Amino acid sequence: MRLPFTKMHGQGNDFIMLNGIAHPEARSLTPNQIRAIADRHFGIGCDQVLLVEPPTSAFADFRYRIFNNTGDEVEQCGNGSRCFPIFVRAEGLSAKTELTVETINGVIHPKIEHDGSVTVNMGAPIFAPERIPFLAEAEHDTYPLDIDGRTRSISVLSMGNPHAVQVVANVETAPVTTEGPIIEHHPRFPRRVNVGFMQVIDRSHIRLRVWERSAGETLACGTGACAAVVAGIRWGLLEPTVRVSTHGGELSVTWEGLRDATAPVLMSGQATMVFRGVIEI
Repeated sequence: MRLPFTKMHGQGNDFIMLNGIAHPEARSLTPNQIRAIADRHFGIGCDQVLLVEPPTSAFADFRYRIFNNTGDEVEQCGNGSRCFPIFVRAEGLSAKTELTVETINGVIHPKIEHDGSVTVNMGAPIFAPERIPFLAEAEHDTYPLDIDGRTRSISVLSMGNPHAVQVVANVETAPVTTEGPIIEHHPRFPRRVNVGFMQVIDRSHIRLRVWERSAGETLACGTGACAAVVAGIRWGLLEPTVRVSTHGGELSVTWEGLRDATAPVLMSGQATMVFRGVIEI
């Protein structure tokens, strides 16, 4: 099978974009085939493989599926959601600047701005432990988490996928690669978790590193940026609009949740097409 693809990235978080409408055979890729595509030595190489499919409901424009480089299907990908409208426009699938897109865990609304950046309405964050999911008796702003005999104070929430966020003094010296995988697989997270390490520069600027579930540390994580900003606002550390600096670039995240508990999280940033090609599967 010869399959056309487009390589894209959002702040260095890189993706293989597949058009499952024009090429329905892409919808039947196996986990082994996805791992082969994502392999940086023997395949194309990416953090995630993103698949465009026809919608399953009349109100949506498309369905959007996300696979980590391990072949696992996951619920959400913020940086990928910004690449999505750029890709479908380039493929001639839609001329709209704002889309309604189904994901495995809800609906998102990406919008191409006049400057070429993309803003995504990520929906309202979820804090109820059973919906994240996270094992806790009641909902709190922070939770103590035991990590090999040390206790960390974390915020836990879902942005369509689960996140655990903690504040650190310096992201460059934070134990991302050591504590990240421990927290990811902690027994209190039945479906594992993405782990954010946030350094507060001032009330409108943070630095962030994220250990992503299955993928390891990536250069940027869009849902991780949203989760970190929401956590920081709930802790009283941040203003409603925050610049998020990652190793791959910068994002802008806005959340008015202290005034309106149902307020959506808005994330803005660039999405870049790198190259197109055809891979033999």
